[in-house]
Amino acid sequence: MRLSARIGLAVGCTVPLLVLAGGWLLLHLVALDLHRAEDQHLRRRATALAPDARALLRAAANGHPKAADTRERQLFDAALDVGVRVIGQDTAFSGGPQPGPAVTLPERTSGFVTVHGGGRSWRALARPVQAGPASGTLWLFSPDIAGRVQIPLVRRRVVVTAILAAPLSGLLAWGLAAGVSAPLRRLTRRTAGLDPRTSATRLPEERTGVREVDELAATLRVVLARYDEQAARTGQALDTARSFSAAAAHELRTPLMSMGTNLDILAAHPRLPEPDRAEVVADLSREHARLLGLLVMLRDLGRGDLVEAEAFGAVDLAEVADAAVAEARRRAPDADIVLDAAPGLTVHGWEPGLRLLLDNLLANALAHGRDGEGRVRVRVGVGVPGGTGEVLLTVDDHGPGVPADARARVFERFQRGPDSAGSGLGLTLVAQQAALHRGSVTVTDGPGGTGARFVVRLPSDGGGLPGRRDWLIGTAGANRSQSFPKDPA
Repeated sequence: MRLSARIGLAVGCTVPLLVLAGGWLLLHLVALDLHRAEDQHLRRRATALAPDARALLRAAANGHPKAADTRERQLFDAALDVGVRVIGQDTAFSGGPQPGPAVTLPERTSGFVTVHGGGRSWRALARPVQAGPASGTLWLFSPDIAGRVQIPLVRRRVVVTAILAAPLSGLLAWGLAAGVSAPLRRLTRRTAGLDPRTSATRLPEERTGVREVDELAATLRVVLARYDEQAARTGQALDTARSFSAAAAHELRTPLMSMGTNLDILAAHPRLPEPDRAEVVADLSREHARLLGLLVMLRDLGRGDLVEAEAFGAVDLAEVADAAVAEARRRAPDADIVLDAAPGLTVHGWEPGLRLLLDNLLANALAHGRDGEGRVRVRVGVGVPGGTGEVLLTVDDHGPGVPADARARVFERFQRGPDSAGSGLGLTLVAQQAALHRGSVTVTDGPGGTGARFVVRLPSDGGGLPGRRDWLIGTAGANRSQSFPKDPA
């Protein structure tokens, strides 16, 4: 059932009830006013007739029948339009319109009462009358016209009004509701044609003047926008999964084939000399470590592409750098790693991602930062350049450095040096996390022109996530490795 029909039906049922309730109240008020007017008339007549009633009782008590007859006529003539009954101790006189003698009158002798008899009702007023030693009661009667004519007339009119109000109010409410709900019907027609799966058309922002309809349209736009966002994220997640599968299949093929060859050698030559067997086993161990590292790197790239904004918060970069340096010292106890970080440097970021960035920069420096004497010296710096509004993170080593023509490509996927045992994804992860935090990463010559310096710039106040995060997807087709003197870890 349409909303307009529901409103019309509800109003059509409610208005007659309200009319009947109002009519009932009006009926009682009209009856009260009419009875008040009748009572006022009886009160005035009682005041005028009281002397004649006393004179009548006095004449009857003194035994003067002629005087009593005269007083009786005078009393009835003065009564005009009301009925009169005088009741003494041993006598009773009555005249005019009044209930029959069989109707029992109330015992009260003052105030107004309603008396019923002969199918009619009467308003009656009793007044005590004292005439010397004689006493009695003066009764005045007036036909209850209000209860017999006027009140039933008002009752019939109320009922007729309620009967007419039902269809008229229902039709009027239906028409008004139909007009008011027209913007809602237009909104329904517009939304019925929207299919987020096949079309990018969305609800335009137009004001209808009806607040509820405008709020509903705004809610629908928000829901559709969230649907689009989730659909895009789902598509991106599927692309990431496909790219992960393609990249893993391609990159795992070579080490798996190498491991298969080594296993075949071990199986075909059970009596292989111990030096050769040790070399094969070491080769298997290296390939296993490479496979494991590759899978971990691919997983981390996928996490970076799919992380949500809710995971970001205030991160103390100095604490993250201190933890990463401590772990690097544990892995390479012979390396000289120095941390120079100002305390309390906070950025808006994803703490696991920032730790991943630092871990990979340190791993790269440990792997390729040996000087001519074979020593590893690494310096990590965290500071704030004056007036830039960003945090600067630097990692310096004393290795051979990165050639100028290769510095842009070292951050691409699967870029490895000729003698590298890494996955070729370490610096790709660094670039991904820098971009994820709205920052940048570059590589230059080290201090004094020796080695390499990796510089990461991060905005201190953060920002929204990039609209497109495709570090695992964007280079999925680059199924080739290039050799560089500098190898990402």
